[in-house]
Amino acid sequence: MKRRALLGAAIAVAAIAIDAIALASGAIAQQPPIKIGMSMAQTGGLAGAGKASLLGIQIWADELNAKGGLLGRKVELVVYDDKSTAAETPAIYAKLLDVDKVDLLFAPYATVPTAPLLPLAKQRELLLMGNFSFQVNSKVKHDMWFNNAPWGPADSWAASFLELGQKAGGKRIALLAADQEFAQNLALTAREVAKTRNMQIVFDQAYPPNTVEFSSIIRALSATKPDIVYVASYPPDSAGILRAVNEIGVGDNVKIFGGAMVGLQFAAVMENLGSLLNGVVNYNTWLPEPSMYFEGTKAFFETYAKRAVEAKVDPLGYYIAPYGYAMGQMVEQAVNATKSLDQKAIAKYLHANEHKTIVGPIAYSPDGEWKETATLQAQFRGVKDKNVEQFRSAGRQVILFPEKLKTGDLISPFEAARN
Repeated sequence: MKRRALLGAAIAVAAIAIDAIALASGAIAQQPPIKIGMSMAQTGGLAGAGKASLLGIQIWADELNAKGGLLGRKVELVVYDDKSTAAETPAIYAKLLDVDKVDLLFAPYATVPTAPLLPLAKQRELLLMGNFSFQVNSKVKHDMWFNNAPWGPADSWAASFLELGQKAGGKRIALLAADQEFAQNLALTAREVAKTRNMQIVFDQAYPPNTVEFSSIIRALSATKPDIVYVASYPPDSAGILRAVNEIGVGDNVKIFGGAMVGLQFAAVMENLGSLLNGVVNYNTWLPEPSMYFEGTKAFFETYAKRAVEAKVDPLGYYIAPYGYAMGQMVEQAVNATKSLDQKAIAKYLHANEHKTIVGPIAYSPDGEWKETATLQAQFRGVKDKNVEQFRSAGRQVILFPEKLKTGDLISPFEAARN
């Protein structure tokens, strides 16, 4: 009888414990999700990077939810296609706030779709996590803006490239830039850096965004005999410029060529251009070089590679996908630390702390840009035609800058590096 009594008591205690767990799980399940709203380019010219960025964010959210979410609540992403245009984003973000009632906002990919949102975020005192825009907060000065991009100080991008050229003996600069905000901002900083370094600008041209033939421009550029060629271009332009360079050449005196050519970071473009990339020094954000692996980086790319096939997005995803994941990591750390969704408290935490992410440690300046640039300048080497898998290996894009991530030295002049 005594044993039966003890067994009955144990069963009763177990039943109570099970009920308590069930009630707690039910309470968590009944709590509304934390909604994170954003637009993301799923169609149009920015869709290639937009889709990869979104997949990186989705991987973070899925892994977080598998661990129990944030503050005991699941995270739900509310996403609309902005069609790669700034005309769509103001209405989308108004809907996210006023109809969908999202708790937090992520910005769309790129500068142009993001620019109209800063005044809205500042007016409503909202946290806005940026997504690879360039200097969109320079005039608005919103103190709750955090750009998820490794650019750092405004002049660091051009400065790193021109410094490499100057160390190679370059003094005469040619600037070629698309007549669009992002490229023109970079050209402006290049002019300022050149002035401070007493370097002469011998060619400075903006071309219309719809330009498809660059032969005459490259001939005119080459005639000025520059020894540094700094290009700020968009994906279709980048391919057209490199094809013209391959056909015409830029002269044996050019020490370094490239700098800010968008598109040369994407798998489809790299595979298409193949050996035409050799010798080009260009910016990037993440590369499979030994210096670029941090806690969780390898695991992320293993997951990304599998899901990229299903999602039909960039199979490499180096340029932006890990930063989407890192953006989620920063929000996760801030929410857990403040134990709330109070946006001012989250912003204060993001400003005050360094954040561990799969792309390395991130700390912010008061303007919402990274305190220290981690924008890479890397040189293409030994690239073969029609082989995307080669870019998964170290050595195809050797990091020249920044010093702490460097994996090799510049091969110069440019014509010699092309071979």
